[in-house]
Amino acid sequence: MKIIILGAGQVGGTLAEHLASEANDITVVDTDGDRLRDLGDRLDIRTVQGRASLPNVLRQAGADDADMLVAVTNSDETNMVACQVAHTLFHTPTKIARVREAAYLTRAGLFDNDAIPVDVLISPEQVVTHYIKRLIEIPGALQVIDFAEGKAQLVAVKAYYGGPLVGQQLRQLREHMPNVETRVAAIFRRDRPILPQGDTVIEADDEVFFIAAKANIRAVMSEMRRLDESYKRIVIAGGGQIGERLAEAIESRYQVKIIEMSPTRCRHLSDTLDSTVVLQGSASDRDLLMEENIADADIFLALTNDDEANIMSSLLAKRLGAKKVMTIINNPAYVDLIQGGDIDIAISPQLATIGTLLAHVRRGDIVSVHSLRRGAAEAIEAIAHGDSKSSKVIGKAIRDIGLPPGTTIGAIIRDEEVIIAHDDTVIATGDHVILFLVDKKHIRDVEKLFHVGLSFF
Repeated sequence: MKIIILGAGQVGGTLAEHLASEANDITVVDTDGDRLRDLGDRLDIRTVQGRASLPNVLRQAGADDADMLVAVTNSDETNMVACQVAHTLFHTPTKIARVREAAYLTRAGLFDNDAIPVDVLISPEQVVTHYIKRLIEIPGALQVIDFAEGKAQLVAVKAYYGGPLVGQQLRQLREHMPNVETRVAAIFRRDRPILPQGDTVIEADDEVFFIAAKANIRAVMSEMRRLDESYKRIVIAGGGQIGERLAEAIESRYQVKIIEMSPTRCRHLSDTLDSTVVLQGSASDRDLLMEENIADADIFLALTNDDEANIMSSLLAKRLGAKKVMTIINNPAYVDLIQGGDIDIAISPQLATIGTLLAHVRRGDIVSVHSLRRGAAEAIEAIAHGDSKSSKVIGKAIRDIGLPPGTTIGAIIRDEEVIIAHDDTVIATGDHVILFLVDKKHIRDVEKLFHVGLSFF
């Protein structure tokens, strides 16, 4: 695929990295020459320096025959105008834009071909808010991913000493829970992936990814570790877009406090939010945290734009007795450094956003793509189309499908039913198939499996 990426910031750079490794023809446009040189040295891509929305710059980037335009510059307006120019002058088939400003997003009818022609809108704040909200709803989870509009969920947990299944083989999961269907999709042990077999023994400190129907998630978790109690008291550091959206989404069910530095922002928050307590001050002020009884907080969320401030306030909150600490980290190099120590969960907005973007870049009918474990593996939801003649998967039992190495099928969602995949499960047309890839080199092979032969049309 020929893809033009506008903006070589963190999202644009990470996206170029992902896509270049999958044999796409990538061109990145940015005004910052140093950043482009750095990307061009590392990756096999073309770069063009200039303003992303100008017609001559887009032409230079190859917009005449591009399959897709992804506009992720720091300016909403530049992204929207670039999509308009690509649509009007170059008839680019798919246009994806990042729009952050809520005032644009709430206006129905603004983004369609007769107005501003954007096919897919991405709002990182929205994606991240939703991500954190799911983590709050399932205490003890390291990552929660929804499939088929939430019917099935993939959850990552850390196995602890004393969990019923720790030290036992996976096949015993069925004996422990005869009425619950689940499948362990991947295990990470000391940062290395293990493809789970029936005789794989779960060790303490393993990160276990399993998939189950939403209703069964807590039951499966209790096999790996002691269940955490539901959260009640939540403290948010940083009342920016993400902090505000999150407080709005959860304040009816939890006791929420927000700590925010700016007095004007505090006023805005207390006018907008109903029951959230807004405190003006610094989240790394020890006296303030003590005063607000941080030791009673079930969860402390550091959601400011400053990585260092987030890390320091999280470490302090943990030291002062907060039970769980989650932190937003924008610099991908930091994420692996800090997760798992005093900070329980590090959230990378880039990786959350990248998943949404990748779903639209994949060939075949791929509904969603999610990065697992900060990009080390991938979970994909694909729809099986066609019939047994035109499709490589329909009408076949899973054991007879030639899956690429390191790929497993975890579950199938048929209409309203979640079917956990076994060797003899047969795939039917219209099924949503959930796949796991431990090795991303084979992504193309997976896409080819779900391609429909031309005879079908």
